[in-house]
Amino acid sequence: MIRSMTAFARIDIQESWGQVCWELRSVNHRYLDISVRLPENFRRLEVTIREHIQKHLKRGKIDCTLYFQKNESNNSQLEINPEIVQELWQAIQQVNSITGNTMPPNPIEILRWQDVLATKTLDIEEIGETVLKHFDTGLTELLTQREREGGQLATFLEQRCIAITAEVAQVRQDLPIILQEQRERMEKRLAELVELNSERVEQEIVIVAQKMDVAEELDRMETHLAEISKVLNKTNQAVGRRLDFLVQELHREANTLGAKSNHINTSHHSVELKVLIDQMREQTQNIE
Repeated sequence: MIRSMTAFARIDIQESWGQVCWELRSVNHRYLDISVRLPENFRRLEVTIREHIQKHLKRGKIDCTLYFQKNESNNSQLEINPEIVQELWQAIQQVNSITGNTMPPNPIEILRWQDVLATKTLDIEEIGETVLKHFDTGLTELLTQREREGGQLATFLEQRCIAITAEVAQVRQDLPIILQEQRERMEKRLAELVELNSERVEQEIVIVAQKMDVAEELDRMETHLAEISKVLNKTNQAVGRRLDFLVQELHREANTLGAKSNHINTSHHSVELKVLIDQMREQTQNIE
């Protein structure tokens, strides 16, 4: 199944140590362009995140952002430095022995002393695997959305291919009738101007027929359409560039058909073909 390059995924997870939110955005791009935004404490995860993305995606501009909120209400986050408390207690005892003060020290005053009470820092090594696991969940959701939209794009392109095939078939059907009309018109004009010479008429008809011959263009269009159908059925491959090239070739043949046309019917079909092909080209820009 082909994939679109447009998708969005958001994962919100509440852990005991805090809240994690991953946002992943994907838009079309000629190559794979990865942008990772992480809080400073999680910068070491960037290499692994890039590796995970490169493993699953081939094209697109990917923006990954991690929002992290530490759980400040968790009392276990507070730590007392016993060494500093012990040193303060000994110092207070010495002061009391010198001054004769018998009042016990105020615990609140001890807690206010610098470095006695500190907030426990999170072990990034410990929670990093959990954060990466949530990232992989978001990446899976992003891939699912890209595949879902890719399926819709494939259906759209298949419908346009069917419509183009119908236009090509109609041109093939109309071409002998158009050539016969041109033959009769030329015979009438030549008969009015000069004495009718069957050999001269045939020469002129051959020249006109050669100028109007679009069989090669129609054959090539049908070949391109068959190749597009094969590409759309390829599984889990980056086919966007291939499709873009084939659509450009279709447009080239439609232009040649229009340039060779000297009949209103053929001109009409040429315009319809260009409209359909332009619709395809616009959508192929968004395929991985």
